[in-house]
Amino acid sequence: MAIFTLALNLPMWAAMSASAQRAQVSNLVALPAESPVRALAIPAAAVVVRDLSQEDHAAWDRFVFDHPDGSPFHLIAWKKSIEQTFDYRSMYLVARSGDQIRGVLPLFLVNNFLTGKVLISSPFAVYGGILADSDKVRQALCERAREIGEELQVQHIEFRNGSENQCNDLLRIRRYVTFTQEIGPDESALLAEIPRKTRRIVRRACQNDLVMQREFDRFDNFEDLYSKNLRRLGTPSFPRQHFANILENFRGMVDIREVLHQGTVTATVLTFYFRDRILPYYGASDATYKALAPSTFMYYDLMRWGGRNGFRCFDFGRSKRVKGPYDFKSHWGMVESDLPYEVCLIKRKTMPNFSPSNPSFQLPIKCWRRLPLAVTRTLGPLLVRLVP
Repeated sequence: MAIFTLALNLPMWAAMSASAQRAQVSNLVALPAESPVRALAIPAAAVVVRDLSQEDHAAWDRFVFDHPDGSPFHLIAWKKSIEQTFDYRSMYLVARSGDQIRGVLPLFLVNNFLTGKVLISSPFAVYGGILADSDKVRQALCERAREIGEELQVQHIEFRNGSENQCNDLLRIRRYVTFTQEIGPDESALLAEIPRKTRRIVRRACQNDLVMQREFDRFDNFEDLYSKNLRRLGTPSFPRQHFANILENFRGMVDIREVLHQGTVTATVLTFYFRDRILPYYGASDATYKALAPSTFMYYDLMRWGGRNGFRCFDFGRSKRVKGPYDFKSHWGMVESDLPYEVCLIKRKTMPNFSPSNPSFQLPIKCWRRLPLAVTRTLGPLLVRLVP
């Protein structure tokens, strides 16, 4: 078992071992009892697939931390956050062999007039899908998910896999990529990895009287700037409680960073810290200060801070292959990888597409951008739950 000694200066997380990190996360989670257990016995592998129970929570998180494809969105903290904010029904599956967890699948039932009834692993997450220690266990979890989908007569099941190792030979969504970069304590080496044009912008941004500060509880500035950015993109904003729940449930694994110029917040990002990985997740900037390149400063400062504090991977998260965030991320010279999302069709006969790239959404997006900010902030939390 790897030992992580990351001087994070994050509450309850600094310099903890991996086992202590896992125990800390598990201790943060306290959920009501689950629905009655359904089980599928697999004699050949001596594995039983059943619903997650309250007693499984700590072992579930330990398994996620140990699995190479584990992510913050597989942890019980994400389950709790999504349940609290959106009231989706979780249907988490765990594969056990005796007292040992062999695989897990976070799964949520979403039902609304736009998507219909669907199962998603996991809503509002860039990574999800099955984590298993063997092909047989992965296939067993996939088969049980399919059985549940057929029992519930869902339209489809979506697996937001982060790795090919999670795949089950289902239909692929070929829409998203992710960007990652190795980081370390040597800032000159970090700069050398950045393409010349972006490196020049980084150096200029570092001379623009920009200051980074961190928050662990307060998120008013973040929410204000993020909701403005979402309206500009034509996307509904999240409920305020979404961020409050994440900050509480992931306490010690998350923070909000704000870039200030002469006391004004010019850019901000909510970031997850998982094992040796940094994942900036919700980011925004003030277009008024574009000339100062506050976003470039923010992400570079986050990378160099992470390298100095023991992190080894900067994960820029998911992007669609369209202009905008994809262009910004691709200019950093990071490793670009396809995200192998999969779909298991149940009632539906064609592949779903509820992303902004769907031509049917172009007119609503244009209209949304023209609405007053007060209107989008009021309606956004009601609409965003339709497209998880």
